[in-house]
Amino acid sequence: MREFGYRRARDVAGAVTLLEADPDARVLGGGTNLVDLMKTGVERPAQLVDVRELPLQHIESTSGGGLRIGATVTNSDLAAHPEVRRRYPALAQAVLAGASGQLRNMATLGGNLLQRTRCGYFADVAQPCNKRSPGTGCPAIAGEHRNAAILGASDHCVAVHPSDMGVALTAFDAVVSYETTGGPGELPIADFYLPVGGTPHRETALPPGALITGVTLPAAPVAAASRYRKVRERASYAFAIGSVAAALEVEAGVVRDVRVALGAVASRPWRAREAERVLTGAPAGARSFAAAADAELAAARTLPHNGYKVALIRNLMVAVLTELAEEDAR
Repeated sequence: MREFGYRRARDVAGAVTLLEADPDARVLGGGTNLVDLMKTGVERPAQLVDVRELPLQHIESTSGGGLRIGATVTNSDLAAHPEVRRRYPALAQAVLAGASGQLRNMATLGGNLLQRTRCGYFADVAQPCNKRSPGTGCPAIAGEHRNAAILGASDHCVAVHPSDMGVALTAFDAVVSYETTGGPGELPIADFYLPVGGTPHRETALPPGALITGVTLPAAPVAAASRYRKVRERASYAFAIGSVAAALEVEAGVVRDVRVALGAVASRPWRAREAERVLTGAPAGARSFAAAADAELAAARTLPHNGYKVALIRNLMVAVLTELAEEDAR
């Protein structure tokens, strides 16, 4: 492990100053991903800027009826918050599905947004990897790729994003707030994560030296009827091989509003826009749900060993939407 400095930030301005002064500095929240990557040599920061004591630990209602979540709110506190559970239940479910209790007690909102892929080639510094070392290649394409991306991938990278929380935040149009020495900024989560393209090492649109300060969830009445479902290879704590966050509003048997986002299918949480388009105004039934899933997955590009994900995600989308429709009809 490379020697590194350690600074504890006392305020947001001080943290941003430290980050901008050193391009090799990294933000330390709970450290549940960063420290592991430092141990393996994937991350080699010159300095860690500890932000756990910054005043970013609150969850509060916004004037527009949404929620504002501070960047250092722990996953445990986020999942337990009564307004999150009432207004955005799929978010609470996603957080609970994402890690063990011990990890949730440490992990933070900001760190979750910035966590790196769990692709084995990325984690092994003895292997080539375009995400870790641009231009070296993507051995997963011809190698182990059972959990690789089926949507939005490229010839340069087929790794998937590991976050459960990010999938729910994507379904609900979250907005990421950040601070730089030049002032504050915001990024809709749809723009926060970059398409993989030919630059898989560039994962977010955050400016250099920026510090995430929080996330705002806009008011979304449909989100109160939402669900997150995750499929993994073992029942205990594990990363997803496929997941769905969905919300559904039905009126007189017709879909009036719907939100769908998918996890473990792309380099970023994947908003199922085509599925939403097909469903809006359609009858709220299994046939429509299947047609919407098929429309979204028509763009899937599979490799020899990850084609199972197409059927998995299709069945998962239909099942979750069916459950939400049945609950609405009660």
